[in-house]
Amino acid sequence: MNPLSLKDKTAVVTGGASGIGLAICRRFGREGARVALIDMNGEEALRQVKALQESGVEAEAFTCDVSREEECLQTIQAVIDVYEGIDILVNNAGLTQRSAFVHTETAVYRKIMAVNFFGALYCTRAAIESLIERRGVIVVTSSHAGYAPLLGRTAYSASKHALHGLFESLRTEVKKMGVHVMMLCPGFTRTNLQERALDGDGSITRHPRSKVGTEDTPENVAEAVFQGVIKRKRMLILTPTGKMTYWLSRLAPGLYEKIMTKKLEHELIRQPLYGNSKDERRTSNIERPTSNENQVRSTWDG
Repeated sequence: MNPLSLKDKTAVVTGGASGIGLAICRRFGREGARVALIDMNGEEALRQVKALQESGVEAEAFTCDVSREEECLQTIQAVIDVYEGIDILVNNAGLTQRSAFVHTETAVYRKIMAVNFFGALYCTRAAIESLIERRGVIVVTSSHAGYAPLLGRTAYSASKHALHGLFESLRTEVKKMGVHVMMLCPGFTRTNLQERALDGDGSITRHPRSKVGTEDTPENVAEAVFQGVIKRKRMLILTPTGKMTYWLSRLAPGLYEKIMTKKLEHELIRQPLYGNSKDERRTSNIERPTSNENQVRSTWDG
């Protein structure tokens, strides 16, 4: 793959029907890339692809639930059948969560990991031979939560940390084969991701979300991704808050945790992290939601 041009290159974007994913599809399309837009919402994927085509972009829509391995294998193969290969894979599909650890069911952890971590793994395994053949690029949408702790987001943070472990290690294996891996770490961005954040029982959360720093736009993120792909960046940390988070969490982790906790703890004001006394904590006298894995599953499966 010519690192200086995306013209006639095939770019696959998961979670491509909205937010950052859609902005990346549009930005790559303007550079002449052929776009394979993958999303669980097939109807919206078709609508957005039609708009891309009307703007002169060569694009196709593919419906896929990335948490299901067989669907990922079939979808990536379908893309290869249509375009004869893949030059860029953007693992962007994701879910988030806002709830205290003691109030978060294990089913929520499984769902977040299934989409955020295993979804990226499945798609990458399916595409890796083509990416090696094309000397392509893998872009992974992570977050500040991928390199620093965030209160009330233990499931989300775990999934993003796992992505760094997987793909930064993968980079060491495929770099010599000409494949580049770039971690994308946007800050708070104006998308509908937070509106679909899971609560501890798997329902859509009603807890307020903090806005730390100035919200970025999907278009700004997409431009940074384009420039990062062209320049073969290893990791993109966007926004001043993101860069401060990265360095402060490493140079003064205690101070970072103190500042971060103060900024975010009000989100869980109706979900006390602990009981009011040592006796209450010792006896686990905390109101917890009942296990409801089916509810978690239905939130993602639509």
